[in-house]
Amino acid sequence: MFLWGTATAAYQIEGAVHEDGRGASIWDTFAHQPGRTRDGHTGDVACDHYHRWPDDLELMTGLGVNAYRFSIAWPRIQPGGSGEVNPKGLDFYDRLVDGLGERGITPVPTLFHWDLPQALEDRGGWLDRDTAHRFADYAAVVADRLADRVKMWITLNEPFVHMVFGYAMGVHAPGHALMLDALPVAHHQLLGHGLAVRALRAAGAEQVLVTNNCTPVWAEDAAAGDAYDALHNRLFNDPVLLGRYPDLSAYGVTLDCVRDGDLEVISTPLDGLGINYYNPTRIGAPTDDSLPWTDLGVTGYPTTAFGWPVVPDGLRELLVGLRDRYGTALPPIYVTENGCSYPELDDQARIAFLDGHLAAVRAAQDEGVDVRGYFVWSLLDNFEWAEGYHQRFGLVHVDFPTGLRTPRASYHWLKEHLSRTARP
Repeated sequence: MFLWGTATAAYQIEGAVHEDGRGASIWDTFAHQPGRTRDGHTGDVACDHYHRWPDDLELMTGLGVNAYRFSIAWPRIQPGGSGEVNPKGLDFYDRLVDGLGERGITPVPTLFHWDLPQALEDRGGWLDRDTAHRFADYAAVVADRLADRVKMWITLNEPFVHMVFGYAMGVHAPGHALMLDALPVAHHQLLGHGLAVRALRAAGAEQVLVTNNCTPVWAEDAAAGDAYDALHNRLFNDPVLLGRYPDLSAYGVTLDCVRDGDLEVISTPLDGLGINYYNPTRIGAPTDDSLPWTDLGVTGYPTTAFGWPVVPDGLRELLVGLRDRYGTALPPIYVTENGCSYPELDDQARIAFLDGHLAAVRAAQDEGVDVRGYFVWSLLDNFEWAEGYHQRFGLVHVDFPTGLRTPRASYHWLKEHLSRTARP
């Protein structure tokens, strides 16, 4: 069965950040620091999904999807990041999973979508190897409660983006600007992933994935393109699929944090690979000594309200390229995020975006790529990280002062599409 779904993330939609024993996350801290988010927006209320989740499940039912990718807020489960478990946090996701099951919608939870408990950040966050072990403990707690009904799990969401934006550039939580000194964050996230895969399987999970944000690299300089591809794509795919890190010599760095046995853990076999795609990246020769590449920007294409280029065939290129690169080491692929920001209710541009990208998935399948799912980002307009509430990715418009949900034209278009096809 092909999985048709929508995707969300806990901090972006739940709100209720001080309710039922939830602890603070790095995003609670970051968003309340002056100047960190656009207009000082926070996720304190967001879409109020914590209280409105039955209504949101009805929106999914009306849309006709058969899967829902959501994330579990680690601070709701372990407010201190480790040790004591908060039963009310588990109860919330228990109700959510039961509600999905009653509606015939497959739950696909992501265990980490960037909302690290602040207590763990205070001890070093993902720069500290111990966080990987705490993540595995947390995975075991959640799976012990939900694995009887949840069969498909995702460990991490976009570890590349979390490392670069959160630890290297400082534009996302936790706000560090360490540049290449942030590379241990990559390894510790991947180690946490591997340990979590084993913990999930021990608790009865049937399918486990990791979700990586990947981009086709359009290189105008071969060496620069290879360097960027190694950092963005291969740093997070090679260890998982091949059991080794790519050559990072172009950056003049080595991953000294890797210990004996780590790569064996990281490459624990997966049941699928989640791929998030938004646009290609155009790379040229370096113009200074800070990095071995220059981002030239993709031009000549329409752009979203976020200014991102709309290149549907880039998704086909990416999927076919993964198949060609990894061969039999590549498990089935699920497109776990693909979407765009447009504010209009009559969002014809989003309809064209979805139509084009679904055609790209079909084309990849026709070329022999094993793609088994497609999740639209996102069900709802939500808190778009440092952009606050200024970017609207939802199939459903949200009036944030009132919480009122209004399905957009794209919601109705996708509903009609799903009613008449079993494949993209």
